[in-house]
Amino acid sequence: MAGQELDMKMKILLAAKKLFAKNGYDATSVRQICEEAGANVALVSYYFGGKESVFREIFKQFFPNERVNTFFDIEDPLVGVQTVIEEVVWMRNADPQLITMMQMEIITITSRVEQIREVVYPIWKKLKDFLEKGRQDGIFHFDSTESTLMFVLGSIFFYKQREFFELMFTEEKLDTETLIHQTTAYVLNGLGYQNKGE
Repeated sequence: MAGQELDMKMKILLAAKKLFAKNGYDATSVRQICEEAGANVALVSYYFGGKESVFREIFKQFFPNERVNTFFDIEDPLVGVQTVIEEVVWMRNADPQLITMMQMEIITITSRVEQIREVVYPIWKKLKDFLEKGRQDGIFHFDSTESTLMFVLGSIFFYKQREFFELMFTEEKLDTETLIHQTTAYVLNGLGYQNKGE
């Protein structure tokens, strides 16, 4: 029974993630989630206490905290920036629904945006620290740390909107490793990094 219960809880979370990413949180009903999951409507209240708690649980279950937490011990700003890019691009490609869900909430600044801040702010704060330390150490060259942080985040995330530009493109979509490499090269170039080994 415990296994079946866990399976049904996961089906509900997966269904909710899919529908929140497709329609947005407000346009998705508990009934729609349960239809998608093949679950009784009463189970959302029973397992989670309501739709708001389902939203929260999605981040507990699917945000790769263990994976992204690996770079909190990194001190080298170059390695740090490279690692953040790698992990974010990996996550973006591994779970586009979660990223879309987050972006929809951020763009419209909903009441749930605080929950997203709790998850991502420590990461962006660490990235900001890497940028500041890199500038102090003479590795990076830029004027404003805050503007540069926004430029770096834009470079990491905006590629997700490729589908919008698809009619203009003739090249094949990049695999994750190539995308990580190209994004890293682009960001480091923008930070004024010069590889002394070249």
